[in-house]
Order: sequence, then C-alpha cells, then structure tokens
Amino acid sequence: MDPEVSLMLHCDPLQALGENQIHVEISDSFPEIEQHIEAVWSDRVAKEPWLFNGAKFRLHSAVLSVMEKGPVAEQAAQNLTCSQLESADKSSGRLAKDEQSCVLTLQLGLTCYKDYLGTNWSREAGKLQSHGQNECTDPQAFLAQPLGVGAVVATADGDVVLLRRSQKVAEAAGLLDIPGGHPEPKVRYTESCSFLQDSFFSYNIHYKKCWVNVPVSSLSKPVFMGIALNHTSAGRPSAEFYVRCTLTTEELRDLYRRGGPEAHESTEILFLSRAKMFQLNERCPLWSEMCPSAKGAVLLHQRVMMPDYHL
Repeated sequence: MDPEVSLMLHCDPLQALGENQIHVEISDSFPEIEQHIEAVWSDRVAKEPWLFNGAKFRLHSAVLSVMEKGPVAEQAAQNLTCSQLESADKSSGRLAKDEQSCVLTLQLGLTCYKDYLGTNWSREAGKLQSHGQNECTDPQAFLAQPLGVGAVVATADGDVVLLRRSQKVAEAAGLLDIPGGHPEPKVRYTESCSFLQDSFFSYNIHYKKCWVNVPVSSLSKPVFMGIALNHTSAGRPSAEFYVRCTLTTEELRDLYRRGGPEAHESTEILFLSRAKMFQLNERCPLWSEMCPSAKGAVLLHQRVMMPDYHL
C-alpha cells in the first residue's frame, strides 16, 4: 500500500451517496495550538509576504449510518463500509436488506490556512499527533484537518480528467491531480447546517468550472465515493466524488486551453481511459506522477464505482 495515502472510509460498490444522503453537523469545540501556529505563520509570511489566510472547513469526524426509517445502527466510520455495517445488522436479524440505505454524517468546524501550516504542514506534526493521541485518544485532535473536495470527472466518451499541477503551487508541484480544492465558508458556520451541506456539493462543481473551464450545465450531480487521507500532510482529509460530463474529451481540452478563473493552478490537462483508471496501481509509471489526493480518488473510484457504471 502506498504510504502517502489511505482510505478513511468508502461506500459499498455501486452505492455512492447522493446529496440527500449526506448530513452536516457543526461545532466550535475543537482544540487548537495557538502559540505554535502563530509562530509558524509569522515565519512563513516573513519569507512569503504574498500569502494570505482563509477560512476552511475542519473535519472532526465522519460517520456512516444504516437507516431504516430513521437511524438504527450508527458506528464510527473510520475503516467501515456500508456493507460491513449491513452485515453487522443482518447478523442480529434487525434489518431487511430492501429497507436499508447508508447515510453519511460529517461533523465539521472551522479552521484556516494559517492553522493548516502550523499543524498538518508543520515539522511538529508528528509531535502534535502524539500529543493528540495521549490527551484525546485521537492523533488528529490538534491538527487543522481542512477538508478538501475533489472529483473523478468522466467525459462523454469515457475518459477521466487529470491536471498537471503548476510548479508554482505550494504542494505537489508538477504532479498530476484531479479537479478539486478546499471549500471556504462564506457565512458564519453556526448559522445553517443545510447551507453547509449545499456548499459541500456546490463547491465541488465550482472547482470544475475554475480548474477546467467546463460549463456547470454539462456536469451531473456529484455522488460521494469516500474520504481519503493524505499522509504527506499528516493525514489531511479529502472527500472524493464522481461526476459525469456531457462534453467529449476534445471539447474539454479546447475549453481548458481557453483558460478558467484558476488556470494558473495547472499547466496541462490529460485524459485517461476509464479502463486504464481501473488498472492503475503502484507498479504503473503514472502512479509516481500523481499527488496523494489523486491517488486516493483513484483508489476510491476503483473500489466504489464499477467499470460499466453510469449515473
């Protein structure tokens, strides 16, 4: 297994979740390490004065639940799948298969880019993880854990979109990625859980427009595949989705060349057939060119989506 990436949770094969199956809860009770963060931020800004801070969503927990006209079997989602939850309930004879469905609950708080640099991206990240494990029995308790979003975008003729990251970006420069980013809260996060849930999906579409210059009208509604962890930044989480596009590979290539709002983030667009997408692994030369978040998306796509799957 590639040490750069792991799967926090994933849906069952062919059971990717739609927007109505994801619920967001919000809290401001997560711990912080303020002095260390301020020191790291001050040092970084002194060297790179163009940096600016920005709010992000912090992932505190993710829980998959089996539903039967209401929640009946909720378990911590780390390393659990819908099928595992279903099997546990089947063994107790409580649920009939045709009455079950999976729902994902995300507990989010607020963090920011400054907190991320001072925790996940800090040289002290390992110590912070040990401290979190000792104090809270959670190695991620004292990390910023900004929640990213990304999507495997499939064209009308069956290719998957990959982007070559610019050499000027702070992380994974020059590596292959999928369209994505980190949603930035636009309202007070205590105001509306439904707003956050809507934002979670709308930002996913927003990044396709910004990175690839693809019209929003050509994209299907995203379906959630799972959450991958980037271990080059202390287990930073990224929620990965699957999206179909009604445009062909050549049409997308042409739109990309015209440039979008964040065209500077990447230097090249590439397309990989879905057949090759399902064959990708650590032994393939292309794998070493991919950034951790893209690797996580590939692993989730292979596990959750089937080669002949269509939205």
